[in-house]
Amino acid sequence: MSTGPADVQIELLGPFSVRINQLPIMPEAAKPSQVLALLAVNAGSVVTVASLMEELWGNSPPSSALTTLQTYILESRRRIAVAMGPGQDPKWLLQTRRNGYLLESPTARIDVEDFRRLARIGREASESGDYRAAAELLGRALAIWRGPALVDVRRGPVLELEAMALEEMRLAALGRRFDADLALGRHADIIGELTALVASHPLNENFTAQLITALYRTGQIGRALQVFQRLRSSLVDELGVEPSPQLQRLQHAVLSRDPSLDAA
Repeated sequence: MSTGPADVQIELLGPFSVRINQLPIMPEAAKPSQVLALLAVNAGSVVTVASLMEELWGNSPPSSALTTLQTYILESRRRIAVAMGPGQDPKWLLQTRRNGYLLESPTARIDVEDFRRLARIGREASESGDYRAAAELLGRALAIWRGPALVDVRRGPVLELEAMALEEMRLAALGRRFDADLALGRHADIIGELTALVASHPLNENFTAQLITALYRTGQIGRALQVFQRLRSSLVDELGVEPSPQLQRLQHAVLSRDPSLDAA
């Protein structure tokens, strides 16, 4: 048998998809899909049997858990074999290791990796002061997202943490892109997007600060102060804490019409 599929594409940032030679290999049932999704999120790294069992059954695996897991792996390999075509070994792609399984991906196209690469280069551009390049690169990175990560996969405790980590990466890239937009004087263009984000993430101080700054620069001082008050109320009511010193300083700067808030 020869080894190595001609083309592997893994998409995690939105509906889950694994394609080999343009043929989808996702199982139809929920639990086999969870197994493949967890392997795909960690493509190139071993996922332990313990992690897979925790994902599928939490802290209460049945006595048949290991046998059932092996059945799910065999099902994925059957689908891989069909997509790879005659004479190809599916175990080259979905490997058994000493304490788990590995979805090999030396030549795979993975949307998460594309996102990470563009977001990293965009962050570096921002740190060097090239805000135009940063905004463009981070915008390209964020355009890769087709919706919430793994949106159509039932998520157990392990996949839930993976999805949360991916969402935190997206929010971090968004924050850096807004910083670049503000540095470029695009404050009016981002108010709508920031308003929606602050509504969906009412405790996120970074997005709130960016919205306040954008509103201030467009002459909406009263609205900017209302945004601060809404955040303060949310923090006090839900967490019993005041806004951070940085955000309080921003409020004072708005009240005093501090020239440092003006666009460069």
